[in-house]
Amino acid sequence: MAYGRLNQTDPGGTSSDAPSQLSHHAVSPNPRRRRLILISLLSLILIVAAAVSATFLVGLRTASSVRSDPNLPRKPTQAISKACSRTRFPTLCVNSLLDFPGSLNANEQDLVHISFNMTLQHLNKALYFSSGISSLQMDLRVRSAYDACLELLDDSVDALTRSLQSVAPSSSNGGPQRLGSSDDVITWLSAALTNQDTCTDGFSQLSGSVKDQMADKLHNLSELVSNCLALFSGSVTSDFSGVPIQNKRRLMNAGENEDTSGSFPGWMSRRERRLLTLPVGALQADIVVSQNGSGTVKTIAEAIKKAPQYSNRRTIIYVMAGRYEEKNLKVGRKKCNLMFVGDGKGKTVISGGKSIFDNVTTFHTASFAATGAGIILRDMTFENWAGPGRHQAVALRVGGDHAVVYRCNIIGYQDTLYVHSNRQFYRECDIYGTVDFIFGNAAVVFQNCSIYARKAMDLQKNTITAQNRKDPNQNTGISIHACRILAASDLASSNSSNPTYLGRPWKLYSRVVFMLSYIGSHVHPRGWLEWNATFALDTLYYGEYMNYGPGGAVGQRVTWPGYRVITSTVEASKFTVAQFIYGSSWLPSTGVAFLGGLNV
Repeated sequence: MAYGRLNQTDPGGTSSDAPSQLSHHAVSPNPRRRRLILISLLSLILIVAAAVSATFLVGLRTASSVRSDPNLPRKPTQAISKACSRTRFPTLCVNSLLDFPGSLNANEQDLVHISFNMTLQHLNKALYFSSGISSLQMDLRVRSAYDACLELLDDSVDALTRSLQSVAPSSSNGGPQRLGSSDDVITWLSAALTNQDTCTDGFSQLSGSVKDQMADKLHNLSELVSNCLALFSGSVTSDFSGVPIQNKRRLMNAGENEDTSGSFPGWMSRRERRLLTLPVGALQADIVVSQNGSGTVKTIAEAIKKAPQYSNRRTIIYVMAGRYEEKNLKVGRKKCNLMFVGDGKGKTVISGGKSIFDNVTTFHTASFAATGAGIILRDMTFENWAGPGRHQAVALRVGGDHAVVYRCNIIGYQDTLYVHSNRQFYRECDIYGTVDFIFGNAAVVFQNCSIYARKAMDLQKNTITAQNRKDPNQNTGISIHACRILAASDLASSNSSNPTYLGRPWKLYSRVVFMLSYIGSHVHPRGWLEWNATFALDTLYYGEYMNYGPGGAVGQRVTWPGYRVITSTVEASKFTVAQFIYGSSWLPSTGVAFLGGLNV
C-alpha cells in the first residue's frame, strides 16, 4: 500500500502500529535540489513564451477579446461551454479557459491546445514556487514527501510539454513536428494525473507549514490535468466511460500479431530480437558492472551515471552475478533506452531493506526505481527484505513509458511491485508479496508470470492488486493474462489465517482483469476484497475471463456492480497486449516474446 493507504493489520484494515510520521531530524537541501531550483527558474521563461505562442496559434481575429473591459461579466462561448461540459470539473474548465488569451475566438480543437498550454503554465509555476521552499528545514518524512513532489512535478511538466507538442499544428501546416500519437498523449496525461495524485498522497498523513504551502501551490493542478484529459479524449473518441477500455482507436483484432509458436514474432526488429535471445555471454555490453573490479564499473549507481542522457540508441548494462545493495538506485527520466541484463534470477540480485519505518514515503522505499522511457530489465532479481512487519516496502518501482521487465524475480511483502505510471509489460516474471503487492496506476500487462502470495502477519489479508485509477478517462489498469496465481511455500505449508484476494480498489475507478490464468486454492471464493465498506464498488472495473484451477470458480464471487464475469471475447480482447498497451508498435521493437491476442 502506498502513501495514504492504511496498513492492514486487522480484519478492518486499520493499523495498530503505524510508524511515526515525523522525525526529529532536520534535513537540509542537497546540491541536486539547488540544480532543480535553477531548472525551475528557466521554466518561468517558458510560461511567458507558452502564453504568447497560444495567442498566435489560435489565430486572434481582433484585439477586442484581449482588451475587453475586465469589469464586464465574462460569458463563455458555445465552443467553451460544449467542450467543458465533457469534463469532470466544468466550472474550473470554463473559468480557466476564459482567463487565457484567445479563448473567446477559439473553436473546440483550439481549446484543446489552449487547455494544454494553460495547464503547462500552471505546472511550471507550481514547480518554480515549490522549489522556492527547498531551503526550509524539514524532518525526514516531510523532506521525502517534498522531494517526491518536486520530482513528480518535473515529470509532469515533461509529460505536458510532449503532449502539447503532439496536439500542435503538424509540420505540413508550417508548425512544429508532432511528437506522439493520440495513444501517447492519453498515456502521458494519465501519467501526469497520477503524478499529482502521488504527490498529494505523500502528504496525506502529515501536517505542518510545508504541507500547507505545497497544498496552496498545487491547488487545482489535478483538476486541470483531468480536464485536459477529458477535452483531448473527447476530441478523438466518443467513448467517455473509460470502462472497460480507454478508447476505441486503432484497435487490432484479437489474435493479430500474436506469438503462437513460443518464439519471438518475425516482424520484430532483428537487432532488438537478438538482444533478448542471445545468451548473456554473447551480448556486446556498453557498460559492465562487476563487484570484483573486472568490469567497467563496480556499482550499478556508477553504471547509471555513466549511461548517456536522452539517447535513442539502446545502451546495454550487464550486471554480473552478485548481491548489490546500494542506496537510492534510480534510473531517472533523462536516462532513456537502458537495458539492464543480469546473470539470471537469484544470481544477479538488487536488494534493499528500506520501508516507511525509515520515515520516507512509499515512493522512496524502492530498492530499484526507473522512470526513464524504454527501460528493459532482464534476468535479475529485485528484492526488498524489510519484512511484513515494516509494512510498505517496495522492491521495484517503474514509471517509465514503454518499460519491459523480462524473466525477473520481484520479491517483497507489502507493496512489492509499484507499477506507478505509463505503459509497462512483464513477461515470465516471479512476483512475491502479501498486501497490495502489485499496485499503482500504469497501463500494464503481466503475461506468463507466476504470482505468489506469501505468509503475512497475523490477521492480515493478502491482496494481490491495489490499482489506483482515479479518473475514468485514464487509460490505465492491470491486466493479468495467462499467469499462475500460486501460494508461496511459507503460505502453503502453514495453517495460516491469511486469506488471499485478487485485489481491492485503492481509488475510485480501479481496474483489474485476470484472464486465462491458473488460480490456486489459496484464493478466497469471494475473489475480491472491499477497500472500505462500499467505496468504489459501483465505479471500479474488476473482471475475470476463463480462469481455471481450484480458486478460479466464480460461483461465490462478489456481487458488486463493478465486478463482472467476462463472457465476450471482444470485451476480454480489450485487455490484451494488442489493444491495451500496444500503442504505437513499441513492444515488438524490444524483442520480448508476447501474445498479442487472447490465445495461449
